[in-house]
Amino acid sequence: MSRFWSSVVKDLSPYVPGEQPKIDGLVKLNTNENPYAPSPHTLAAISATMDRLRLYPDPSATALRETIAARYGVAPDEVFVGNGSDEILAHTFQALLKHDAPLLFPDITYSFYPVYCRLYGIQYETVPLDAAMRVQLADYQRPGSAILLCNPNAPTGIALPRTSIETLVTEHPDRLVVVDEAYVDFGAESAVPLVARHDNLLVIQTLSKSRALAGLRVGFAIGQRPLIEALERVKDSFNSYPLDCLALAGAAAAIKDDAWFQETRTRIIASRETLVRGLSELRFEVLPSQANFVFARHPGHRGAALAARLRERAVLVRHFQKPRIEDFLRITIGTDDQCCHLLALLRDII
Repeated sequence: MSRFWSSVVKDLSPYVPGEQPKIDGLVKLNTNENPYAPSPHTLAAISATMDRLRLYPDPSATALRETIAARYGVAPDEVFVGNGSDEILAHTFQALLKHDAPLLFPDITYSFYPVYCRLYGIQYETVPLDAAMRVQLADYQRPGSAILLCNPNAPTGIALPRTSIETLVTEHPDRLVVVDEAYVDFGAESAVPLVARHDNLLVIQTLSKSRALAGLRVGFAIGQRPLIEALERVKDSFNSYPLDCLALAGAAAAIKDDAWFQETRTRIIASRETLVRGLSELRFEVLPSQANFVFARHPGHRGAALAARLRERAVLVRHFQKPRIEDFLRITIGTDDQCCHLLALLRDII
């Protein structure tokens, strides 16, 4: 601590990202990265853009926004892009979620949400998931300024259907509903088709997971124009160039390569189902996942102990030392070989 720290910094408890160690032969199943290489078209587009590095990128990201708009059937001015969905969430908290009444989100969800609230001085209340770790819409019938849901939820992997999201935005017409769809492409239903009918809905996605571009840092939001304008006003007051020219070119190519997208997501979904069966045979309780990870616990072993024993064998999974979920492990879906290796180790440990 320095005497020059502001009161904001002194009071922060920063988000802790998943571990990124350098260990030979590591099987890394802790940060929900895609196990497959990005689309070859993405890599080619990035390579072809190298000669533009001396120039500033397009501050409006026009071509990428047009590509996303065409893919999702919306207007380009209903699309906002940023440096990963985390930056878009940060702008959303600043631009749209700071009001007198508290922001509502689940007690077990993406742990960056309370960090942003503390950083920006936003009141919030957590709404407990039910005993099955599911969101119950009736629980949001309480005073609040806005509702934020990760769908599928992280770290549980459980998703609400689109009809439930529409029920939520319809029941709360005077509240903004933000749906964080970082994992939606692995089997859940996106709320994007609802945007045209609801001015109180903002949907945020990322290319980190289903497009295998975690290292490129590209995310986007879709909403009616007034919501997007609010995000643009914050962005242009913070950083006019959040995406470099390589990211803009690579992201557009990734969105366009639907064949690669469909093939890899299908492989990951199939691997997830195989892993679920294997874990269930080992007596794990596995929550129903529509993400590229599973959330599981074993009745005879503590979560921290299992994570530690796997790490000793160069396999990383994510463990959260938090109430209600301290015995769960969040396991990223790797390749079939990686999942088989994990199961073999667990058989030996258990």
